[in-house]
Amino acid sequence: MSSADTIAAVASPPGRGAIGVLRISGPDTARIAVAMLGCLPPPRQATLAIFRDAAGAAIDQGLALYFPAPRSYTGEEMLELQGHGGPVVLDLALRRLVELGCRLARPGEFSERAFLNGKIDVAQAEGVADLIDAASAAAARAAVRSLRGEFSALVQALQAELTGLRVRIEASIDFPDEDVPLVEDGDVAIRLASLRRAFESLRVEARRGARLVEGLTAVIAGKPNAGKSSLMNRLAGDDVAIVTDIPGTTRDLLRHQVLEGGIPLHLVDTAGLRAAADAIEAEGIRRARAAIAQADLLLYVVDAAAPDAADPGAIAAEARSLAPGVPVTIVLNKVDLLAPRAAGTAPPEWIALSARTGFGLDRLRAHLRACAGEFPAESSAVSARRRHLDALARAGARLDAAESARSGTGAAELVAEELRLAQRALGEITGEFTSEELLGEIFGTFCIGK
Repeated sequence: MSSADTIAAVASPPGRGAIGVLRISGPDTARIAVAMLGCLPPPRQATLAIFRDAAGAAIDQGLALYFPAPRSYTGEEMLELQGHGGPVVLDLALRRLVELGCRLARPGEFSERAFLNGKIDVAQAEGVADLIDAASAAAARAAVRSLRGEFSALVQALQAELTGLRVRIEASIDFPDEDVPLVEDGDVAIRLASLRRAFESLRVEARRGARLVEGLTAVIAGKPNAGKSSLMNRLAGDDVAIVTDIPGTTRDLLRHQVLEGGIPLHLVDTAGLRAAADAIEAEGIRRARAAIAQADLLLYVVDAAAPDAADPGAIAAEARSLAPGVPVTIVLNKVDLLAPRAAGTAPPEWIALSARTGFGLDRLRAHLRACAGEFPAESSAVSARRRHLDALARAGARLDAAESARSGTGAAELVAEELRLAQRALGEITGEFTSEELLGEIFGTFCIGK
């Protein structure tokens, strides 16, 4: 698809509404505006206009805003039509735009053009999508900060430090006999250590930001009748899961989202883990194990009144074996069935509670907020994504390799090359070094019309 095309899309949500918005961007915008409105509206002024079809009949009446290039969202000529929000009216207006030469925009194509024309970088564009999809006030505030370029500024500051050190090292390599100040090994070591600390700080912020955007997935698992579905209902605050005394009631994954500490908490209730009684239950158990493997946190629920609850070591080993590498929290449920003294014998790291009475739920909620990384209202977090974490991890690994090269062989060429690769990985975040395939994947997740 060429950026020489003029694109159009409905930018308001589907369905009926008071106002419907159409956006047009591209080189033919002014001509199309004159053909549809009868004149070109004055720049950046809301103008009352009639939207007309090919025969001159009125399709709708509303406001038209014209933005000449380059002072527009995309950096191109843009026109925004704000009419009535009926689906039929919007469809008629969009068809007229296509008749006049517009192409229907792809998802995210307006933001993609803004990136290609230097109006925003990729991280800022993702901030736009994160703001639209924000599931909490904290996530919305973080997305606005990324949209305004705060995350990009942190990345660019690290890039500037990398560039400065790399330039000095490469200059000393390329011009050994010239009047270029040599880079002392001690100075390189100090600056590398400073860069590595800065990278780790940014990675911590990015992890918190990614958790804000994507949330925490907590999978509730355990043996049949341990009270998993009852716990799900307690955390959800509603009867989202069927609860019976019959083992194997839950056959499939049941998902529900709640907010804890300003972060989306994705709860997943699963089938009881045991030898399956039939093919349907076997499939449910397979799906449960797959969900556990992809979880951010495993809540392993144990029936406090069951005989095997008396062996904490075996229970902990069983829970850890389900998904090595996934953090595990053991939840001792049904403590209301035990004598008060017996209920207090659980290991201190376990969370003892009763999903039936609500005892201990406050401690579990506090634990979930701590795992998610609770965000206060005044938090300065920025939104981030898993691809940002991956790029930072690769850049950090290159810095570690640069330090190994410096302290090992001492070859300046190797140090400079590792710095170049770190810089390239870091540049993927803002789009300085990003493949067309990745750009298509990123912008393809956006709304049409954004």
